Amino acid sequence: MLSPVVTISIFQKQPDPQAFSAGQVIFEEGQPGDNMYGILEGEVDVLVNGKVVETIDTGDVFGVGVLVGVKNRTYTAIAKVDSKLGFLNEQKFLFAVQETPMFALQVMKSYSERLSRLQHIV
Repeated sequence: MLSPVVTISIFQKQPDPQAFSAGQVIFEEGQPGDNMYGILEGEVDVLVNGKVVETIDTGDVFGVGVLVGVKNRTYTAIAKVDSKLGFLNEQKFLFAVQETPMFALQVMKSYSERLSRLQHIV
């Protein structure tokens, strides 16, 4: 998991965080995308084939795959509780990595751990 302090500070710098109500779909498996998300407040369920495989919370990131070469979302993300999310597109992600190189390593670690867990479930 990423350092919540680092993640929140990076995502809070972005304008217009998005609010999601409990049960609201953030994105669906198979959809194209161009943003990754950071949880500023709340919890998000990760679903594969309609089944919750992970719940992530404040300070974690998700949806990174579309910024590193994956064409479509590989899972569905739904707000478990009322949540506030920051987001980064590719350009803002690259800037954040340039400003905070450890962020890139933390994102890669989080992404690879999630991918490994999902591969073992599916």
